[in-house]
Amino acid sequence: MLALASVAAAGVVLLGGCGQASAPKSAGHAAPVTGPAELWPGSKPAPAASPATGGQEKPQPLTAVPRVPSGDIRKVSAGSVLLAQIDADKRRDQPVFDEGEERTIRACAGRPGSGSCPVRAPEYHDLTGDGKDELIVGVRSGSNLLIIYAYTLKNGVVTSILGSTSSPQSVEVADHKLVIHEPGDAPGYESRTVYAWDARHQVMTIQDVGYGRRAPASPTPSGR
Repeated sequence: MLALASVAAAGVVLLGGCGQASAPKSAGHAAPVTGPAELWPGSKPAPAASPATGGQEKPQPLTAVPRVPSGDIRKVSAGSVLLAQIDADKRRDQPVFDEGEERTIRACAGRPGSGSCPVRAPEYHDLTGDGKDELIVGVRSGSNLLIIYAYTLKNGVVTSILGSTSSPQSVEVADHKLVIHEPGDAPGYESRTVYAWDARHQVMTIQDVGYGRRAPASPTPSGR
């Protein structure tokens, strides 16, 4: 019995030593995970698939937009940001919209999301993970295209971090990522493009492109 007790005691010492040597260490503060938030719910989905394109190599400041010393991008008119973007694209000889579309956009940019205006209501979500919202602007173009821009503030300057063209079934933000769902070639299937913040290049870039079965719509809770 004494021998068994000695062996058991030795085992306890060994286990205690291993536990002490491999004690867990804190990895530091983790950014909070956010659930999916659909952008522009209720919008008519695209009738056909079209691979999402976009992303840009570097951030593009819109110096024509007044600086925002408060650091709150909600203080900026989304319409003025979009018009500054259109002007900047034309100066680079890279216009996105034709003349007719541009006239329509300019006529209603101050009332995004209203009536037949192709400019959707602005959305605000944290895409960079710094706890501050970015501005997301969507503009219908042609029969089924959606142009999506995303902007952040850099030292008070409104700066473009994403320009994407797609034919989405739906668009959402989940865990700081912009996710575009597009109809697939076969019924019940969809393609999915995920844009994520690239801290090195300071822009949103394509992180993943996938194709699979469309997730069923979540049922609406009773009483709502």
